Amino acid sequence: QVQLVESGGGLVQAGGSLRLSCAASGRHFSGYVMSWFRQAPGEEREFVATITWSGGRTAYADSVKGRFTISRDNAKDTVYLQMNSLKPEDTAVYFCAYRLSGEADFRSWGQGTQVTVSS
Repeated sequence: QVQLVESGGGLVQAGGSLRLSCAASGRHFSGYVMSWFRQAPGEEREFVATITWSGGRTAYADSVKGRFTISRDNAKDTVYLQMNSLKPEDTAVYFCAYRLSGEADFRSWGQGTQVTVSS
């Protein structure tokens, strides 16, 4: 069972930057994927970005492509989300999630961290 803890959320002005971190602990397999999702009040959860742990292959939602960058530190078992050129519509609770490479369902979720972008 993998435990995930997000950090780095906060209040930032439009056009600013923020870096989120997600630290993983517990038993896990070598082939796995970590992703970021977000959810705004009254909205459904939305996919943001994903990265494979071993190969570092990434994918992004169209809404954040070119502005957000997902990365990982294997030694620290930590995934990051660098968010640049932030917009008010990026305001949401951001969650990290874990799944095995060969599966579609996510096995673990973090508690979420609030990101608020003011205009």
